[in-house]
Amino acid sequence: MTIEAFLQHLANGISLGSLYALIAIGYTMVYGILRLINFAHGDIFMLSTYVALYGILLFSMPWYISFLMAIVFTGFIGVMIEKAAYRPLRDSPKMSVLISAIGVSFFLQNLGLVIFSGRPKTFPRPEIFAKMYDFGGIKIMSLTFFIPVITAVFLAMLVFLVNKTKMGMAMRAVSKDFDTSRLMGIDVDRVIAYTFFIGSVLAAIGGIMWGMKFPRIEPLMGIIPGLKCFIAAVVGGIGSITGAVIGGFLLGLGEIMLVAFFPEYSGYRDAFAFVLLIIILLFKPTGIIGEKMTEKV
Repeated sequence: MTIEAFLQHLANGISLGSLYALIAIGYTMVYGILRLINFAHGDIFMLSTYVALYGILLFSMPWYISFLMAIVFTGFIGVMIEKAAYRPLRDSPKMSVLISAIGVSFFLQNLGLVIFSGRPKTFPRPEIFAKMYDFGGIKIMSLTFFIPVITAVFLAMLVFLVNKTKMGMAMRAVSKDFDTSRLMGIDVDRVIAYTFFIGSVLAAIGGIMWGMKFPRIEPLMGIIPGLKCFIAAVVGGIGSITGAVIGGFLLGLGEIMLVAFFPEYSGYRDAFAFVLLIIILLFKPTGIIGEKMTEKV
């Protein structure tokens, strides 16, 4: 492999890893507070692409207005899902909430099939993201630069929110103990709704960038990326924002390099994520930087 080919694959791996990291943060935020794996996260990711697409096609919105509308709308959908499907089960056994999450995922997938049909659609790629640059034989699309930058910006904003604001302090308190947080005057329901909104917004941003990177969308498109981002969160240490980022980059780079160095195994690209998950669970169940947590009762 030439140095140019290696750098080309490295750029693609960083771009893909950034996407995984951004979406994985949504998983880890919800888990960090509720100890809940929101399996509908990948389907929220899917929903954002359709809202953005139809905003452009049906309402003739400029792409940036449509994308912003899709992000905000998807954030409120996440809040509605929490209120309708998770909040009534908050004091129920964890298995009940897990089954509810799986049910929401299936509901969104089948609702998408009914509303949008199963036929794949082409997602628009604005010109600003479609420019090609040639660096000595290394061809990189402008979107490849934008994805890591956008991920870094939102990660910095999230870290600031969690560590430097009153809402972030409330989120950290709720993640430790619901009852004590209530005694301290924290509106637990509001904090959890806020967390779902942020997680869904991050999923929407990731979904729109995914749609531009791989411009073919369909109602079941969120299944595999959703599972991979969950794996990224587990690999890095679920419940840790930094861990989600590390896991996302590790997974993205690993996938691309597997195809680069072993092209004959490119058909096993998706399997790489699950093999990595098994290895991590066998040797470090809490993830790369995760800490052992006690189960809430």
